[in-house]
Amino acid sequence: MKTFFTALLLCMSLGCLGQNIQLKGTIKNEDKQAIEFANIVLQTRDSNMVTGASSDAKGHFELVNISAGTYRLVISSVGYQTQEIWLADLNQSRNLGEIYLAEEAFALDNVTVTASAQRSEIDRKIVYPSERQQKASANGVDLLQQLMLPRLQVDPVNNTIQIPGDGEVQLRINGVKVTNQEIRALRPDEIVRVEYHDNPGLRYGNAEIVINYIVRRPETGGNFGVDIMQSPHVAWGNYQASMKINHKKSEFSANYWGGPRDFYGAYRDNQEDFNLGNGTELHRYEKGVPSHWKLMQQWLNVAYNLQDNNKYQFNVSLNYSGNNVPIKRFKGQLINRADETDYVDMLDETNSNYHRPSLDVYYQRNLKKDQVLIFDVVGTYNKEFSDRLYQESRENDMLTDIRNKVYGKKYSIIGEGIYEKKLANGNRWGAGLRHTHSFSNNDYINGHTYRTEMQQGSTYLYGEFRGKAKKLDYMLGIGGTRSFYRQEGSVDLYQYYTFNPRLTLKYTFNDRAYLRLRSSISNEMPSLGNLSAIDQVIDSLQIQRGNPNLESYLYYRTSLDGEWSKGIFHTYFSMSYNYKPNAIMDEKYVEGNKIIQTWDNQKNWQSLTPMIQLRVSPVANMLQFSVSGGLNHYISNGNTYKHRYSNWWMDASLSANWKNFSFMYQIMTNQNRLVGETVSGDENAQVLMLNYKWKDLRVGAGVINPFTNDYKTISENWNQYASSRKSNHLQESAHMAFITLSYNFSFGRHYKSGSKKVSNQDSDSGIMQTGK
Repeated sequence: MKTFFTALLLCMSLGCLGQNIQLKGTIKNEDKQAIEFANIVLQTRDSNMVTGASSDAKGHFELVNISAGTYRLVISSVGYQTQEIWLADLNQSRNLGEIYLAEEAFALDNVTVTASAQRSEIDRKIVYPSERQQKASANGVDLLQQLMLPRLQVDPVNNTIQIPGDGEVQLRINGVKVTNQEIRALRPDEIVRVEYHDNPGLRYGNAEIVINYIVRRPETGGNFGVDIMQSPHVAWGNYQASMKINHKKSEFSANYWGGPRDFYGAYRDNQEDFNLGNGTELHRYEKGVPSHWKLMQQWLNVAYNLQDNNKYQFNVSLNYSGNNVPIKRFKGQLINRADETDYVDMLDETNSNYHRPSLDVYYQRNLKKDQVLIFDVVGTYNKEFSDRLYQESRENDMLTDIRNKVYGKKYSIIGEGIYEKKLANGNRWGAGLRHTHSFSNNDYINGHTYRTEMQQGSTYLYGEFRGKAKKLDYMLGIGGTRSFYRQEGSVDLYQYYTFNPRLTLKYTFNDRAYLRLRSSISNEMPSLGNLSAIDQVIDSLQIQRGNPNLESYLYYRTSLDGEWSKGIFHTYFSMSYNYKPNAIMDEKYVEGNKIIQTWDNQKNWQSLTPMIQLRVSPVANMLQFSVSGGLNHYISNGNTYKHRYSNWWMDASLSANWKNFSFMYQIMTNQNRLVGETVSGDENAQVLMLNYKWKDLRVGAGVINPFTNDYKTISENWNQYASSRKSNHLQESAHMAFITLSYNFSFGRHYKSGSKKVSNQDSDSGIMQTGK
């Protein structure tokens, strides 16, 4: 009996000791940064769960009260490869130390994200859409609106993605630079994550924001989709069709988008004041009447992609974009404000179109030791035509009859090579060389025929290093640019050399707050259209003239921004200062009895743009509200003028998802900007949408500007010789209802895909535009 009790006590003691076994460790990524909210699951050898935990803000985890035995420890986190550790005959507590998770480009193939997850790096924010957000979206633009990322202003109706101010937003799919239409063709369930680069590197040029959609693609099969948006009472619509076919390492894709518009309520009002400097003054008012404006926008893309994820990627893309405007008519009366019985009838009518095919050939080679080589060549042909008729008449007498025709052709080629290497401790460095060369041949016909033949080019060499010192991330880039242009008939070759450094410092307090300072110097070149030594008559008093003596100038940018989040609240702020010495801006002067409109290198242009955003998610991914506001303050110092202008703005967005229904309301106030002597911008806009999604089909309805009776955009010019205040109206854009239908059908299975990392394009027509 004594032996029995001794054995029983010994077993109980061992049992108690077994229950006290602990496991702990620290989860980090390859850059040795802590991963918060990683899932740690302890399983038996037959995969039954024993216990689990999540890592804290420092990546630490601890599992307690474990019995002795053999286990499998599974560590997973959104965006990283799952790590499994085999624990054979575990009979005492262990500290596993630092456990590193490798980043997975397509880690969500078999994972359902129930709540939108994010993580921040020095140059980007990586966002993983939730299942509910994907279900509520019909395409990539809708999903971006659901994510409510800082600074972004997403308009899913007009298919635009922009930011406050004049910054460029680049869109990419797996690293490939794409258009809004290609984003609209994306299936939400194929989007693994969205990389929001708010501090893009030197190879992205002057882009302020880069949004890169990382998508998966099927190994076999493919998909087909249509997306239709149509107003039942206005000739306005958006039509899109897309398809992809996959076979092993190959993918064939085709996308088409068409946007017809036919308005009969377009008109403008324009108040003008002229002072010819010799005592002659004229103060007149253009009173417009509703007129006809018709256009058809089209875009087509056909592509072939061949890739082996671990070795190479080869991509050939043929693109076409075009816009045909058979008629854009403004009619009205020009009334002398000093004597309203003194007026003339006015007609300003334009017929224009452009066609822009391009071919993009891309090759990426993955080398050993985390090295990558990228080569990209793009050839573009721009063909543009414009025919403008301007008339002023009184009764049957023709007082002014102006006809300007422009035939423009431009050929360009862009070549780029990039080398990148990942170093130890998460450091990286890279270098690249990009050359752009273009030729333009333009015929200007206005009673006489004038031809301009011009060429323009630039060569850009850069290097960039990214590193980390504890909580401080830094990025240093150094680049140099040689730019040149020449107009045929001139023996002079204008060329400039500029130095383009970039510095970023980011201090991360924790996973919920950071502060970042950014500064850069980039190069701005004059457009070929502004360089053209051509006169074009605008009306009876004004002439537009190009300036072949324009010079390149530098663009200095500095910003301080930061984020803070806690619970359902997320805030973002930024303060930016931009400076352009010798900026190319407009000016006007008197020549005889005419006002000459032209461009010149002015003294400087400056802007100060503070903004703040608050996002609240009281019910995660079911109800979200975002409001942004700020100030745009501009200083424009010309050679003969000084102007200042301030514009307060506010945007708000509400998104609600319930079962298969989704609701969205947006309001965007105007964000005007001053450049030179011209203030321009957009008018207040509102969008209201309700959608229902069932499997691969989504139907919905909405209203544009439901609470306004008139849609207009206003622009002003403050020149001392010829000032104006113009408002363009579009009656159909007020209370415009529309219906939507989206259907996507897919077949095939998924696999991990590589990413094309760069793409270039040339969308500058190369001709000088004219008109009021």
